[in-house]
Amino acid sequence: MPIYEYECQKCGKRFEALVSMSAKENPPCPMCNSRKSRKKMSITASSKGGCGSCAISSSCSSKGFS
Repeated sequence: MPIYEYECQKCGKRFEALVSMSAKENPPCPMCNSRKSRKKMSITASSKGGCGSCAISSSCSSKGFS
């Protein structure tokens, strides 16, 4: 199950939750228990190479991280 980031539309709390990709509803807010949460866009991990902290993998090789 992937971890998704959410923001509560009622209280503004940002939170993460393990949610099935087939889930129909967003998880409740841990602060106010409202179901009015919105999924946030987040950065995903990649296994294509690079050191993990560089935006462009080619910049890693110039720093000795190949």
